[in-house]
Amino acid sequence: MNIIIVGAGEIGTHIAISLADEKHAIVVIEADELVAGDLNNRIDARVVVADGTSISVQIDCGVTECDLFLSLTSDNNINLVSASLAKKLGAKKTIARVHPGIQRESLFLDFGEHFGIDYLFSSERLAAVELAKHVRNPKSSMVEEIARGYVEIQQVTVSPDSKYCGKKLIEIEFPARVRVGAITRGSETIVPSAEDMLMPGDQATLFGEPSKLHDTVLRLQNRTGKENKSNIVIFGGSEYGFSLAQSLESWNCRIRIIESDAERCRELSDLLTNVTILNVDATSIAEMKEERIGDADFFIAVTDVDEDNVMTCLQAYSLGTSYCLPLIHRADYADTMTGFGEKMGVLAAISPREASRKDLARFITSDRFHLVQRLEGVELIESSVCDNSCVAGKSVRETSWPTDCILVALLHGARGQVPAAEDVIEAGDSVYALVKPKAKREFLKLVAP
Repeated sequence: MNIIIVGAGEIGTHIAISLADEKHAIVVIEADELVAGDLNNRIDARVVVADGTSISVQIDCGVTECDLFLSLTSDNNINLVSASLAKKLGAKKTIARVHPGIQRESLFLDFGEHFGIDYLFSSERLAAVELAKHVRNPKSSMVEEIARGYVEIQQVTVSPDSKYCGKKLIEIEFPARVRVGAITRGSETIVPSAEDMLMPGDQATLFGEPSKLHDTVLRLQNRTGKENKSNIVIFGGSEYGFSLAQSLESWNCRIRIIESDAERCRELSDLLTNVTILNVDATSIAEMKEERIGDADFFIAVTDVDEDNVMTCLQAYSLGTSYCLPLIHRADYADTMTGFGEKMGVLAAISPREASRKDLARFITSDRFHLVQRLEGVELIESSVCDNSCVAGKSVRETSWPTDCILVALLHGARGQVPAAEDVIEAGDSVYALVKPKAKREFLKLVAP
């Protein structure tokens, strides 16, 4: 693909290097000469020292033949203007990074539609979503959010004591739009029919609206609803901490935010009604003991300093906290911490850079589909419904779908959901499906011929 990136900061550099490694044709526009020079020494791509909002610069960089235009600076105005101009100049798809506040204001105004930009994202909110997934599902072996967070997929091991054991799927009263997409039993994985059963020790892949899915997972694991009442401590009241608290407020949790800046504490108190804000320095072991951090189920460190996040998590675990989640801005450090951190009580380490790359990966493909996740025996794929697709304009029930294929999510515009039989699929929609390898070609013939 021909890709133009505006901004070589943390997010832009990480994504540019990743795309260059995948042999895409990359042009990076960076206004700071020193930053541009540093990236030029690290990447096999064209790096231009210029203003990304300049029409002449964009044309010189090939915007008229651009498949994907990414505006990734830390400045809302630069990102919105440059991406909007690129779309007018002929870029096929434009994406802009924005401050979380812009996304919150989308309730009043669709900024993407207003500026003609295909997709807006916030690295802070994406990181918060990744953290929240682990908080809500610490005992699931896999959790993935798709269709802009409207649908969640989880893999769980079925408890022998679950009331669902030994029952056919058709006999189980799942919540509306909650399904079992795959069952792994030993070395065999099946995409089940209504007559298949859940057995003890099965690894079940479920999908549905997040809050409804959570209750089903508890029943499969034979866990009580009391476990849903979590004691959560968030260290850091920046946008990361604020976005995380917002996403967890409705989950019946007790949430405390620890923030050393008194003025920021006052701001958070005005913004969050069901969260306790503490003006405390979490890097002090004495203060952590005084606030009884060891009694927390989760300690989540989301400051701008990686070292503080890691060390406070280790301190919290030593005091008795069950699960710790540090935010680590360097993606390679986050991978290392996730791989070796379990012995130190680290459930997972989340990188905003990697969360952004993962979210944008679905736009970076020249294939008819995007591989979202490869699971045991099945693949989770996403494909856009073409104008000439035989499923366009039809309801789900009107299409004869391949064996070993199940629809997981349907994204229409900005709204996603688990598709029901009566839902109509339109051209331009994104369809997510769990498929076994042999069924993938037949599925794509229907959706994107």
